Amino acid sequence: MNYKKYQLTPDITKKARLLSLAGDETRIRILCLMFEYGEACVTDIAESLGSSVANISNHLQPMKDNGYFISERMGNNVCYKLVDNEFNKSLKKIICD
Repeated sequence: MNYKKYQLTPDITKKARLLSLAGDETRIRILCLMFEYGEACVTDIAESLGSSVANISNHLQPMKDNGYFISERMGNNVCYKLVDNEFNKSLKKIICD
């Protein structure tokens, strides 16, 4: 059989990075919460997960930097909103359904 060659591409590198970010228990819990509600402030996420604001912020920042979320400051709070894209839709089916 003559198999197609799968080269390392920027798209594969990006998908690997996104999957790696999602492969953490706390981040999976954050994602499931966000898939359910669509948006939440860091303090609400921390309370819901029984974790510190600092810990949740440390998990959210790299996820935001890689396109899972967008954020907005609302007074003293930083709130995150799930980005509506095909990767997130597929990920939801895998980890939260």
